[in-house]
Amino acid sequence: MELYDELVKRGLIAQVTNEEEIKNKINKGEATFYIGFDPTADSLHVGHFMALCLMKRLQMAGNRPIALIGGGTAMIGDPSGRTDMRQMMTKETIDANVECFKKQMARFIDFSDDKALLVNNADWLLDLNYVEVLREVGSHFSVNRMLAAECYKQRLEKGLSFLEFNYMIMQSYDFLKLFDKYGCVLQFGGDDQWSNMIGGMELIRRKRGKEANAMTINLLLNSEGKKMGKTQSGAVWLDPDKTPPYTFYQYWRNVDDADVIKCIKMLTFIPLDEISKMESWEGSQLNEAKDILAYELTKLVHGEEEADKARDASKALFSGNGSSENMPSVELKEEDFRDGKIDILGILVAAELAPSRSEARRNVQQGGVSVNGDKITDIHTNYGPEAFSEEFIIKKGKKKFCKVIYS
Repeated sequence: MELYDELVKRGLIAQVTNEEEIKNKINKGEATFYIGFDPTADSLHVGHFMALCLMKRLQMAGNRPIALIGGGTAMIGDPSGRTDMRQMMTKETIDANVECFKKQMARFIDFSDDKALLVNNADWLLDLNYVEVLREVGSHFSVNRMLAAECYKQRLEKGLSFLEFNYMIMQSYDFLKLFDKYGCVLQFGGDDQWSNMIGGMELIRRKRGKEANAMTINLLLNSEGKKMGKTQSGAVWLDPDKTPPYTFYQYWRNVDDADVIKCIKMLTFIPLDEISKMESWEGSQLNEAKDILAYELTKLVHGEEEADKARDASKALFSGNGSSENMPSVELKEEDFRDGKIDILGILVAAELAPSRSEARRNVQQGGVSVNGDKITDIHTNYGPEAFSEEFIIKKGKKKFCKVIYS
């Protein structure tokens, strides 16, 4: 099966401008393409994951990726998918985020021997002459057409700043710059970027008289149509210090039954003929599919060793097999004890399973807390240091737990 057909079967492709041209180029491994990433945080997250996987697939087929980090566009802020204006960031914060992105991208993309490029649009955007941009670039954009774009529509009711209004022009200029400098004729990205990508294509056509193309990939949505990659505590990050490998593993292990096969298709590199066999799986077999999904993605992001540790820790908790060595853990300190005791509420807060004692109290009273498999219903239950001389695992609900240590 050729690459483009595989992307279709995996459910990745949303919209394309010239299907035959794009199909021909990527199947032959002749495409120089780019995907942009604005450094709005100090880590990539699951929302970037689809784009990174697409870049990896295309590079494996011989195509040349350009990872464009938006050190310049991040100074403005993309209004796409936003109901309010992004918080303004300092140049120092953006530069620090750029460095974090570079390190993480290297896990997915091979930048050696010019096989891929990593560029920062701050190199050309921050030194632009305003009047020159208005004359040379702005004159090619219709305000009426821009206002009709989906990325602006939802902001017009609450107010769209002139700053954000310029974002489409800046992204379009990026495409022109990469076309001129590297012969980049394809831009790929999330489906919410369609209007911005069309703007870049039009600018290249008007300024250079040449054709460029765009392809968007489907956003990662669950069966309810909501974006995946969010938890109650925030985004699922690719940085192990922000989302530990075990937590990352458990996020995918706990996806809904209705979403697991779709996620395996879209995010893993498991061959499609193997995935097709999983599509008929039911009941406990779906749990096996979730284990496969969680392991493959954790391995891709954090490496095989961390994936093995996360899987062992998961088995130790949920099936009694495997090692508890790699479970999330917290070490109690002497000051955590009062009169030589610590109560169940204090342990929940120390283990960050509850944000406060009042929330911990509700968790216990509702029957959602257990210690070493025994349900705790008395909020006054307390423990001395000797209780932690052996394995002490506290669990809240079905999915959150922590190994508690005191030495």
